Amino acid sequence: MTRGVREERHRFPGALRKLGGLLIVPLLIIALAAPVHAAQPVSTIKLDGVISPVTVRLVEAALARAQAERAGALVIELDTPGGLERSMRAICQRLLNAELPVIVYVSPTGARAASAGVFITMAAHVAAMAPATNIGAAHPVAVGGSLDKESLRKIENDSAAFARTIAIERGRNAEWAEKAVRQSVSITEREAVKLKVVDMVADSLTDLLEKIDGRTVKTVKGPVTLATRGAVVKPIEIGFRDRLLNVITDPNVAYVLMMLGMLGLFFELSNPGVILPGIVGGISLILAFFAFQSLPINYAGLLLILFGIVLLVAEIKIVSHGVLAIGGMISMALGSLMLFDAPEVGFRVSWWVIGPTVAGTAGLFLFVIAAGVRALGRPPATGAEGLIGKLATVRERLAPEGQVLVAGEIWRAVIDGEPLEPGVQVRIVAVDGLTLRVAKTEAEAAKAQVKGGVA
Repeated sequence: MTRGVREERHRFPGALRKLGGLLIVPLLIIALAAPVHAAQPVSTIKLDGVISPVTVRLVEAALARAQAERAGALVIELDTPGGLERSMRAICQRLLNAELPVIVYVSPTGARAASAGVFITMAAHVAAMAPATNIGAAHPVAVGGSLDKESLRKIENDSAAFARTIAIERGRNAEWAEKAVRQSVSITEREAVKLKVVDMVADSLTDLLEKIDGRTVKTVKGPVTLATRGAVVKPIEIGFRDRLLNVITDPNVAYVLMMLGMLGLFFELSNPGVILPGIVGGISLILAFFAFQSLPINYAGLLLILFGIVLLVAEIKIVSHGVLAIGGMISMALGSLMLFDAPEVGFRVSWWVIGPTVAGTAGLFLFVIAAGVRALGRPPATGAEGLIGKLATVRERLAPEGQVLVAGEIWRAVIDGEPLEPGVQVRIVAVDGLTLRVAKTEAEAAKAQVKGGVA
């Protein structure tokens, strides 16, 4: 009995080893066959140019698209000189309340995040910069000094407080953020990392995704650990409508479209039936008004431009020796400066656009006016009055009535004086209904005198 128990005990460890060996093979097969958990894709969108309501629309669309595609993060590649303060605040609100991690990457090399771009960069969960980029200069600016000192101080204090609260929320350098607003300081990408304004410098988007992998950020839904190493990058393409809106919402483009529209409609109304100026003018005006929905328009400036065009048109009817034309040019220039009511850089029409546009418009108007005045001063070329002074050839002897040939047409004619034979040239001096009154030409009169002298 004892011996049998010992044999069983001896056999038991061996049986376990055999069973373990048999189980290892299927476990390895299951482990190899199990799908490897892949990193979530990363959505990207490029934002360059002035920050405007169109930019707000693009950011909102990008966030919605990234969430719909279950992306692990959204990367905004930013390059901006600044823009509208209210658009910047709207974007910052979207980033601060985003449900997925948002990374702002100031790129490519040579890009900048100035003015409004400073706030947007600091509002991101992760802020990064490419080599040879800069950030800063966020002081609010007024166009032409249109705001008094007290109003500017209020705007400055408000912007500084907003910059500080964003920096504190994201754990960044609040003191530097305030200096960027109050003192317009600007720093390079290396200095930004050293001062804890941004989190890192990344050579490329791939390098950025490698460096942020494993970083934990706080979203409105709670902490999220980024898994971006080797993630698939899905660029978000900007639609044609948004690209068109982004182009025409440039103040210079919108201004030129408006001027073209006004000129086109004016010439169409002045010369009905030409068609092409009316079509071009109508399309240009519609595009301009479409752009004006997203731009801060000053209606006083718009009225000054319209008044300037009215003065140029009035030059046609009233002899002012150029006073109305000069007043129209001045009114258009002032209206162009006042057209966009925004204290932000990038929302004013360039002098390089205003000068040629105003000069070209005024020159075109004056050219048309001069052409019209010259046309009014010309003798009639058609009708009964247009026949006076023309030469005719006698077709049937004038004695004193007969027929003459004028521009291929046969007319009944009467001459005062001696009869004329066929083939002689005469000049039309009057039109009496369907009868022409003619007289000898100077050449024929000279011939008659020579013949009389010889005789």
